[in-house]
Amino acid sequence: MIATHRAFRRDLRRLAAAAQAGKAQSPHVRAGWENFSHQLHNHHSVEDAALWPQVEAKIGGRPDDQRLMQQMEQEHADLGPRIEAVDTALKTSDPALQARVDELYQVMDHHFRHEEDSALPLIGDVLTRAEWKRFGLANARNLGVKGVATYIPWVVDGATPAEEREFLGAFPPPVRVVNKVLWQRGYRRKALWQH
Repeated sequence: MIATHRAFRRDLRRLAAAAQAGKAQSPHVRAGWENFSHQLHNHHSVEDAALWPQVEAKIGGRPDDQRLMQQMEQEHADLGPRIEAVDTALKTSDPALQARVDELYQVMDHHFRHEEDSALPLIGDVLTRAEWKRFGLANARNLGVKGVATYIPWVVDGATPAEEREFLGAFPPPVRVVNKVLWQRGYRRKALWQH
């Protein structure tokens, strides 16, 4: 989860840099944004369908934790208009793109910090390892093989060696081999965010 959040933050910093340089209309920047949007939609839809319901089933009679789940839902909703504003600014070459990206980054970063500081400890407290794995498998199913082939190298793009080892260590050895031999090469060919 934290590695995925790191990738989202990285991509918005890349978009901000492209906007500042006047290169946001580059095809590779646009492709980077499309991938960001796809990954974020998948991330939140799988959380909503396969993670939060498991947590909510365990927190009956715990009003503080139930409020936290409501806050997570509201924060997801708060991101929608900001994503649409960036998308519209990109499509129309709006000079306010930089401001829209900055606003999205602030709202997204607040949500991620809240999730990392409050929701992840709750998840660790109430979900078993098998239930957490169920969420990971739901994510993989939602992405499909082609999506996983982009998701894994996307997350490790720009990661430190330690961050990459930690993230990839959660996958079985065959997945790590395929990522190294095939998926990373295909991902690099896309040249996302280059301008």
